[in-house]
Amino acid sequence: MPKITYIGAGSTVFARQLLIDVLSFEELKGSDIWLFDIDPERLATSETVARQVAKQLGAKPTIHATLDRRAALEGADYVINMIQVGLYKPGTVTDFEVPKKFGLKQTIADTLGIGGIMRALRTIPVMVSYCRDMEELCPNTMFLNYTNPMAMNMMGVFRATKIKSVGLCHSVFGTAHALCGDIGVPYEEINYVCAGINHMAFYLRFERNGEDLYPLIRKVVEEGRVPDWNRSRYEMFMRLGYFVTESSEHLAEYTPHFIRRDRPDLLERYNVPIDEYITRCENQIAGWHKMKAQLETGEDMEIKRSEEYGSYIIHSMETNIPRVVYCNVENKGLITNLPGDCVVEVPCLVDGSGVQPTVIGDLPPQLAAICRTNINVQDLAARAAVENVRQYVYQAAMFDPHTAAELTLDEIWEMVDDLLVAHKGWVDDALQPDGKGLPKVC
Repeated sequence: MPKITYIGAGSTVFARQLLIDVLSFEELKGSDIWLFDIDPERLATSETVARQVAKQLGAKPTIHATLDRRAALEGADYVINMIQVGLYKPGTVTDFEVPKKFGLKQTIADTLGIGGIMRALRTIPVMVSYCRDMEELCPNTMFLNYTNPMAMNMMGVFRATKIKSVGLCHSVFGTAHALCGDIGVPYEEINYVCAGINHMAFYLRFERNGEDLYPLIRKVVEEGRVPDWNRSRYEMFMRLGYFVTESSEHLAEYTPHFIRRDRPDLLERYNVPIDEYITRCENQIAGWHKMKAQLETGEDMEIKRSEEYGSYIIHSMETNIPRVVYCNVENKGLITNLPGDCVVEVPCLVDGSGVQPTVIGDLPPQLAAICRTNINVQDLAARAAVENVRQYVYQAAMFDPHTAAELTLDEIWEMVDDLLVAHKGWVDDALQPDGKGLPKVC
C-alpha cells in the first residue's frame, strides 16, 4: 500500500475531503496515511477526522499524525501539500490591510496582484525546504500541490528542486460545471479541451457529441441570463471569444479593467466583491470549529467524494488505469507561444507511468497575450523568492496589471516597503528594505 503524506493536514476541512477521495477507492483503503502539521491542536482534530472517515468508509488505513516532518516524508510515495504560511491572521489580513492604506482594493489576493506576490514570498521558501527533505528522504515521490499562488509556487519548486511535482486546482472542472448549469446541458454529456495558466486557462473546445456549445454560452449574454456573481468572466468572454477558468472575483483582480479607484461604478456594474477572501476565511474557520464540535459529539460526517484530481492521480499511478486530468506543469514547449519556463495548466494523461502532459501548440494570440501579462508577475515574484533578489519584488508589483492601474510608481514602492516590513520573519532577511525608495540592488 502506498505511503501518502498530507503536509498542512491541520487544514482539516480540505484534508477531510482529500482523505475521503483517497479512501473511497477500494485499492487505496489500506494506504499508509501520514498527517503532518505544525499546529498540534489542528493536527489532533485532523487525526480524529481521518479515523472517522476511515470508519464510515469501511477502510482500514494505517493512520499516523506527527509534528515531525522528516518522519512524515521518509519513504513517502505521494506528498499532498495544502499549507498556508502566515495563516489567515496575520498573513492574509496583512496582505489586504496594508495595500488598502494606499487605496488598493483586492478580492481574493492569493494568486496574482500584491497579495499573491507576498503570499508567494512567504510560501515558496517553505515549499522548497520540504522538497529538499524529499530529495533526501523520498526522492521518487510525486508531490501534489494545492497551495496558492499556484503558478508562482510551482515556478519556485521547478526552479529550485528536482522532485516530480504537479499543481492541482478545481477551477477547470468547477467552471465547466457552472457553464453547464448556465446553458442547461448535463455535465456528463460534455467534453472539452482547456489550456493556459492557472486561474487563466481557457476552454479551447467546449462540446457535446462534436457540437460546439459556445453559441449556447453566447446566448446566455444575449438573453440577459448572466449570473450576478459571474459578470466579469462573461464580459471577458465576449471580448476574447473564449471562456476563462476560475471565478469572476478572481478574474477581476488579474486585469486592469474591473477594479479602479477612479471608477467606483465598475464595482457595482460587475458586482465585484471587495475583500471577499476575508469573509471566505472566516467562514472556513467557523467550519473547522463546527466540525470539531461535531466530532466531539460522535456524530457521523457527510461522506461524499469530490472531483479533485489528487486521488485520481494516485489511483491511476497505483493501478495503471489511465485518466485525463488537468495539472499545472513546467511549460517546456507545451504551449508554444508562452515562455518555456513558465507554469501552464494543460490536460495530462496519468497512468502507471506517471503524469504525461499534452502538447497544445499555440494558444489563440489574444489568450496568449493576456496570459503573458500574468506570467510577467509570476516570474519576477518566483525569482525574488528563489534568488533572494529584492528588486524583483518591487518590479513584480510594478508590472502587475491591477496594481499598475491603481497606484503610481512611488506608491507601489512605498507599499512594497511597508509589506516587506510587515512580513519580517516570513520572508528572507535579504528581501527586507533598508529604508524608503529604490532597493539598494538597483
